[in-house]
Amino acid sequence: MLHGTTQTPACWQPLQTLLHQSGHRTFAADLTAQEDWRAEDYADEVHRQFPETKSPTIIAHSGGGLLTPATAKRLNAGHLVWIGALIPDLTGTTSMLEELEDHGEDMFPPEWFEWSGADLLTEPAISAYFLFHDCNLEQLKFALTTLRLFQPQGAFHQRHRHDDLPPSTVIVPRQDRVIRPEWMCRAAAQRLGTTPIEIDGDHCPHIPRAQEIAEIILRRE
Repeated sequence: MLHGTTQTPACWQPLQTLLHQSGHRTFAADLTAQEDWRAEDYADEVHRQFPETKSPTIIAHSGGGLLTPATAKRLNAGHLVWIGALIPDLTGTTSMLEELEDHGEDMFPPEWFEWSGADLLTEPAISAYFLFHDCNLEQLKFALTTLRLFQPQGAFHQRHRHDDLPPSTVIVPRQDRVIRPEWMCRAAAQRLGTTPIEIDGDHCPHIPRAQEIAEIILRRE
């Protein structure tokens, strides 16, 4: 499991509990930004943390999607699950940063650029609005404990080139206020050749809708 750019690995606990109940082991990588690290370096770090994994399913959220192709190759993954995730251009033509500069408002709503960043850590109302607006009160209390910024700048700057990725399941939350659902659906079709599964939910549906996501993952084993 690869967390995104706004959460710690603790964010996966609700989904992990359900997958454990179905007889699966799970491993939530703990990633912190390292200057000049590329996606391949983070993939090496994931392998260092969990060297015994064999042909795993990789579950990635948000900005963790930028690390997913390299991690899939490093771990010889058998399946990829993208949840509200950035899907990079896999042809090596355009970096995510270049895409943001040219088509940022196609990918993110303007208010995200205005309010994202350190405010997420210091203003619970902003975090709740953008990330956790589908949560009930108990879920929100937990979700706010998972906040942490993780900015893998090297992965944003690099051009990713990958062929022969394993099959992908792309889960797109319809009410996402961070990444535009329309962009995620297009990227799933154009870059991964798969039809996305759209669900109701916010940018972090693995907390309020963990049961629904677990069922989707288990159907695609």
